[in-house]
Amino acid sequence: MSLNLTILQQNPKDKFHDECGIMAVWNNPEAANLVYLGLYQQQHRGQEGAGVVAMAEKGSAGKWNSHRGLGLVSDVFNQFDFDKLPGLHAIGHVRYSTAGASNINNIQPFQAELASGRIAVAHNGNLVNAVTLRSELKAKGAIFSATSDTEIVLHLAARALLNLPPVERIISVLKQLKGAYSLLIMLDDRLFVARDPHGIRPLVMGEVGEGLVFASETCAFNLLDVKNVREIKPGEIIEVQGERTVKSYMPFPAVDPAACIFEQVYFARPDSEVFGRHVQSVRRNLGMQLAREHPVKADLVIPVPDSGNFAALGFSQLSGIPFDFGLIRNHYIRRTFIEPQQSIRDFGVKLKLSANRQIVAGKRLVVVDDSLVRGTTSKKLVSMLRAAGAREIHLRISSPPTINPCFYGIDTPSSSELIAAQKTLPEIREFIGADSLEYLSLEGLHSAVNSTQKTFCDACFSGNYRAGIPNDFIPRQVPLL
Repeated sequence: MSLNLTILQQNPKDKFHDECGIMAVWNNPEAANLVYLGLYQQQHRGQEGAGVVAMAEKGSAGKWNSHRGLGLVSDVFNQFDFDKLPGLHAIGHVRYSTAGASNINNIQPFQAELASGRIAVAHNGNLVNAVTLRSELKAKGAIFSATSDTEIVLHLAARALLNLPPVERIISVLKQLKGAYSLLIMLDDRLFVARDPHGIRPLVMGEVGEGLVFASETCAFNLLDVKNVREIKPGEIIEVQGERTVKSYMPFPAVDPAACIFEQVYFARPDSEVFGRHVQSVRRNLGMQLAREHPVKADLVIPVPDSGNFAALGFSQLSGIPFDFGLIRNHYIRRTFIEPQQSIRDFGVKLKLSANRQIVAGKRLVVVDDSLVRGTTSKKLVSMLRAAGAREIHLRISSPPTINPCFYGIDTPSSSELIAAQKTLPEIREFIGADSLEYLSLEGLHSAVNSTQKTFCDACFSGNYRAGIPNDFIPRQVPLL
């Protein structure tokens, strides 16, 4: 009997996605290769495409080389000859596309030739005034080839006054931006590293040999034996030129910091230090706080891997309930796969996660995950665990209910797709099919992260958008739970 096959595209909307990670190496003969390896370490921040731009000769418009492409870092640079990216300086980027099909025009770093010389830009974050700036630039004759916010930076730089020193031109550009940005800008013979005044997205500086390294996360340093020097301060601009001449500028009025708390909950790699906190330790704290707030009688604590692993460990440690892996993750699936046309219930979820029947059968389970977005995946996981013989399923979420989208660099569904914005807690529990469902409180989240609402952005939970919102958005202030 022949079997009809179709290609099934995975639906990414039941998990949040960060849009990108950035990396720069200054004054190292293997700059491009090190940037590539740093991007590889930050692959979790974006899987749609990757790129590297290398400065082969300082200040020369014709001696910059680049390589970029769609797919994972390992695919884009598969058997790549790094002799094609010579030079002591390079920047790179990994990207997750937030809407529509992947497009090579959106793969960064972007580069252009200006009247003042060459420029290349890599950006992590989102600008809340991007639509306004793009419209204004188009009205002045600007031509855009990409849909990314980052291209706006190129156009603003092209219009900056040429009689200003390079750092003043960069400051004039950044003063027009609103929202979240961690930026790497190679301009002519120097590198600028900048973070928005609220410090929403992470950015760190390190040293390797006589060179400097900048990255979204410290996990990029571990592979390269880079010494972690410090975090780039919110609102800080660093200028690097020559072999290692570094100047720091703080040109913006001071505002309360608003680092993204979801970096701690989900996005950052567990072995990174982000916003001065070891991510794995924070996630363990989240689980412990969750166990304090919502205890339950059960036989076993299991995580939804991999994002729930350390919160589940923390829940287990505080509650005294044994920990084990009742769900096994397949790490080797790609974004497309072959699905038999004949019905296989919950095929997509089963391809990624499998219930470990020998572990869960007959058990009362506490299932710990980091977040609940639309609820469809959780519903299928509960069904899968029941089919594997679980006696009770108590779902615990190590973050508060998500009721608002993010405008600062996270691909978040609209409120109409966020289950916590549409249903009450009993309605969500019934939809998912769990015996009980509880979220970590907002106060508990900040306690576990050792933060306050004045130091971290929690807009996706609270509706408190401290770095501004697009003009056409009306935020929800309270969840329906």
